Amino acid sequence: MRISQRALAVAPFFAMEFGKHAATLESRGHHVIKLSIGEPDFGAPPAVRDAMREVMDGRAMPYTAALGLPELRDSIARFYRNEHGVEVDPSRVVVTAGASAALVLATAALVNPGDEVLIADPSYPCNRQIVESFGARVTLVPATAETRFQLDAASVKSSWTDDTRGVMIATPSNPTGTSVPADELAAICELARERDAWRLVDEIYLNLSDHDDQGRPPQSVLSFDPDAIVINSFSKYFGMTGWRLGWCVVPEILVPAMERLAQNYFLCASAPAQHAALACFTPESLEVCEARRVELAERRALVLEGLARIGLPVPVPPDGAFYVYFDVSHTGLTSWQFCERALHEAHVALTPGKDFGFHTAETHVRLSYAASTDDLREGIDRLGRFVATLR
Repeated sequence: MRISQRALAVAPFFAMEFGKHAATLESRGHHVIKLSIGEPDFGAPPAVRDAMREVMDGRAMPYTAALGLPELRDSIARFYRNEHGVEVDPSRVVVTAGASAALVLATAALVNPGDEVLIADPSYPCNRQIVESFGARVTLVPATAETRFQLDAASVKSSWTDDTRGVMIATPSNPTGTSVPADELAAICELARERDAWRLVDEIYLNLSDHDDQGRPPQSVLSFDPDAIVINSFSKYFGMTGWRLGWCVVPEILVPAMERLAQNYFLCASAPAQHAALACFTPESLEVCEARRVELAERRALVLEGLARIGLPVPVPPDGAFYVYFDVSHTGLTSWQFCERALHEAHVALTPGKDFGFHTAETHVRLSYAASTDDLREGIDRLGRFVATLR
């Protein structure tokens, strides 16, 4: 059997690989602290779990429309108005089988073979893998601590070529947890728009970002670029990773293409998950999610203090998501060696920078503080003892 070049070209997702090794160690009786996977330990809000039990009462559960339940698309549009002050026509909302499916659909609608797409290095690996699978050429633009490990208008402009057709940004970012400042994001979007290029912004961690001094949530890119393509998900803020439900907001001109692609690729997102997700937008559920956001910020403070105490520097403190990207270059180990030894000697699972590009591949490690406070404390203590052996 001949395997496609597309499949052969896809690199492993090392966060998942380290998760597999952690599971093997646990099967041998070791207690592994898993700080490698971006999966909140909260689960779905209680009202959402109750709603799922209700819809799974044996009733018929047919396909929904390819673009999603109308009531859910309406609820998502109201969420943008209430939380971010942005008016979004529900007809522009596409409900998908997770944010990954939203990215697949958007990429299929936008990318032709040979197109160049600009993405920051470091960045979430699956984004570039999906774009490349549709024949695009991804240019990874090195991002440094000076730009918060994010693209800025200057780096986008200097990297632009005649083949550039789009820019992909994640804010806040995986792996760094850092956001693009709103004025810088607006400048990037304006630069791309002037060149008739698309702007795809991954906002799946947006509602886990810090609020400003007046208690206001961060702006969506749609506040200043209504034609940007936005990817979002129920996985992170709503804690529904395994439910595989996400959405995207697209310009009106893209809706028919997205509908045709959704019909052919997926038919629709999970009908039970869509029905249950309506309960995400009740005041009760939103209050739960906001309390969890605050708790994650407290966990972040615990981790930042702990990493500083044990001598693992964080070049740019995160302001969202639930990741810390720390520097291990002073330990004498590469990020891969550090993660391997931390797993097998300290039984702490982390993710090496190799997952996220090339620029920081050997020097940085991602820690997810989506784990419980007890696990975070124990994990930091174990890492401290491990780091002490390297001196």
